[in-house]
Amino acid sequence: MPRPVRPRHALTLAACAVLVAGCGGNNGQSTLAPQSRASREIATLWWWMLAIACVVFAGSLTMLAIAWVRRRREGMPVIEETKGRTTGLVIGFGIVIPIIVNVALFIVANFFVIRQTEAPAAATTSMTIQVVGRQWFWEVRYPGTKAVTANEIHIPVRTRVNVVATTGDVIHSFWVPELNRKIDMIPGRRNRVLLYADKPGRYRGQCAEFCGLQHAHMSMFVFAQTPQDYKRWLQNQAAGARAPGTAQQQAGQKAFFSDQCASCHALRGTSASGQVGPDLTHVGSRSTLAALVLPNTPAALSRWIRNPQAVKPGTRMPDLGVSERDVRSLTAYLESLK
Repeated sequence: MPRPVRPRHALTLAACAVLVAGCGGNNGQSTLAPQSRASREIATLWWWMLAIACVVFAGSLTMLAIAWVRRRREGMPVIEETKGRTTGLVIGFGIVIPIIVNVALFIVANFFVIRQTEAPAAATTSMTIQVVGRQWFWEVRYPGTKAVTANEIHIPVRTRVNVVATTGDVIHSFWVPELNRKIDMIPGRRNRVLLYADKPGRYRGQCAEFCGLQHAHMSMFVFAQTPQDYKRWLQNQAAGARAPGTAQQQAGQKAFFSDQCASCHALRGTSASGQVGPDLTHVGSRSTLAALVLPNTPAALSRWIRNPQAVKPGTRMPDLGVSERDVRSLTAYLESLK
């Protein structure tokens, strides 16, 4: 039988686990690495709350230490013991000061921080995008254009973007911590949040509300681009799917329709108009697959087509038993859709 873990050893193991967990990097997804005014306000409030909590914690430890040292002596240390003085200290430190601190934090959070992070009026933003949460990917639409993407949101840098968030199934939560706070996506309701990036870059987001088996694998990237790069990207995304240019790509397009892919996916410019899975019109231009689970490489795409349930159990894409020949041609065709 294994030897039981002693309490002291258990505490040591727990401390090591916490340290190791903090050394894994944030993968570009940290509330403490703000890249916009809204996220900086949130981070500042958090640091103030942490500092106050540390002061209170340190005071509590100090009082416990003094009590332990003087455990065999009568009376209060330093302060002359009288009933009125003792009662005043209890009321002051136990009631008055905590109320003042909490009220101050409430005022700062509600009248300063929330005003910077709340959803803007549409008239105050330069553009609006629509994000739909689905099990388990993000559908992104750009009103006024035909552009539809999945799991990768593109915005122009230093531009106020109004995100209108809805859900196609269960409750989700949209969160890009480096850019703003999280918002819930509730069936039958529309919620909004402001996206703004100070500089070009890639910012990771995540569903922050448990939504089923693959909740942990429902991530996204927000790409902040220069206005010129963003304009070129949007023009390309608004166009229809490219025609296959090689014999293998033509075979892949044929397999796309014969293997039932078109029943669930859309390819603008063709008869494929499925709404169950992501729009694949420009899937080859994306950096990842399956909501950031896989890199968008030919090998990873082939693996996904061959057996999606082995990669992301529970996903709505079934194992269709696609032949190896069709896997290769489908991979070539989908990778060409830039």
